[in-house]
Amino acid sequence: MKTLLTQLATPNDLDEQGRKAIAAMINPLVADAFALFVKTKNFHWHMSGSHYRDYHLLLDEQSEQIFAMIDTLAERVRKLGHITVHSIAEIHQLKTIQDDNDLYVAPNDMLKRLLSDNKAMVAHMRKAHQVCDEYEDVATASLLENFIDETERRTWFLYETCMPG
Repeated sequence: MKTLLTQLATPNDLDEQGRKAIAAMINPLVADAFALFVKTKNFHWHMSGSHYRDYHLLLDEQSEQIFAMIDTLAERVRKLGHITVHSIAEIHQLKTIQDDNDLYVAPNDMLKRLLSDNKAMVAHMRKAHQVCDEYEDVATASLLENFIDETERRTWFLYETCMPG
């Protein structure tokens, strides 16, 4: 009888140890992308104040970009012959982005919190990229390079929007 992992195995010419190490770095990024997506949408939905429209649109644009990362990263784990997240509980277990359940957050504080989260996420992506380089996984490294650039752009926009003038 085949095990679940054998049934979901995907042929890949990369070393199994490397594929396992890379999947172990990417799955937490999948979880963080889910968490950051929800947090960004939370702030998008609960934005208020004199800059409402600009901030609301900025966070909507950023949440769409973050959401697009999720499927790409999860499918990359599958291409490596490993399994990715299955549930909200597993996302909660793997994520490093903290939830934000405050009833009210001032608009500028929302932006600062997202700025911090995006900076943390880019640092985790760089660590994952190092593992990809170690095991010569140029495909995952290439995806991460694009996502690092996108995350740095989000960080830049958040910084310029929330820092005093």
